[in-house]
Amino acid sequence: MNDSRQRLSVSDYVDGVLNCDRALLAQAITLIESLNDDHRATADAVLNELLIQKQDSIRIGITGVPGVGKSTFIESFGKQLTSLDHKVAVLAVDPTSSRTGGSILGDKTRMQELSRDTNAFIRPSPTSGTLGGVTRVTRETIVLCEAAGFDVILVETVGVGQSEIMVSQMVDFFLALMLPGAGDELQGIKKGILEIADMIAVNKADGEMKNAANRAVMEYQHALNILNPKSANWKPRSLSCSAHTGEGLLAIWETICDYKKLLKDAGEWEEKRKSQQVEWMWAIIRERILSKIETHEKVQSLVPQLELQVAESKLTPALAALEILTVIGNG
Repeated sequence: MNDSRQRLSVSDYVDGVLNCDRALLAQAITLIESLNDDHRATADAVLNELLIQKQDSIRIGITGVPGVGKSTFIESFGKQLTSLDHKVAVLAVDPTSSRTGGSILGDKTRMQELSRDTNAFIRPSPTSGTLGGVTRVTRETIVLCEAAGFDVILVETVGVGQSEIMVSQMVDFFLALMLPGAGDELQGIKKGILEIADMIAVNKADGEMKNAANRAVMEYQHALNILNPKSANWKPRSLSCSAHTGEGLLAIWETICDYKKLLKDAGEWEEKRKSQQVEWMWAIIRERILSKIETHEKVQSLVPQLELQVAESKLTPALAALEILTVIGNG
């Protein structure tokens, strides 16, 4: 981080974000991504100031099977929302990006029209190599974007598996994009995705694929109906859409708005947000304890020996872990 960023005060960042100064918003996000202790302290102070800014936002997690056209969907959906006078932030979570470069590096290339929209903001959530680090940065980026006035936050999962579960725990609504041809898809789809989805959207429902998409919608709805819903106030739904033509996108948004109203009226919305805040606290505790272990000199000098003893069954994993924790506890 360069010297000009280091000289910015907490109030500089706070005022910049609240005024939706895009340069300062980007710098504030870079600040929270830093692992430097001084930057971290400033970032925590900035977040504490901005967390009290109340914003009637909605956080939507989006995942999709390979080839579903997720980027095209997000761009078309984002443009639909900005046309309705919403301010949209797109965040991408990719736990593999530090290892492979990830596809998030091309977000603005993939979403050229949306990236030029003055009511949209696109930002990847880079990782320091752990999913926990990604999700911490993503949660904190959400706070910054909401304080800047973005009322719809789209969180795209680029990775697979655990990243989808983690993202579902930090958003209000989780949308899974599927392809037409549900008979084949249902054979391979992970039950876990259906269990966390608040909606299945079958994309590419146009041209010759429209009838297949409609059949897929019914197949997915049947699959959703036999699962126990996450919420007592919402029954997950399956809809079709075409990111290419725009058909069905407004219906998806209206359904999401119905979901928000139902959960708010039942008091579940606020309770869900509160529980997510507490989970965020514990996620940070886990991340920082692990970081302390990884950077502790005495621990690192012990690790090779302990790993060897555990691998050769000369020491139980529990006793090895206890030894590490004892060293940490003694400073």
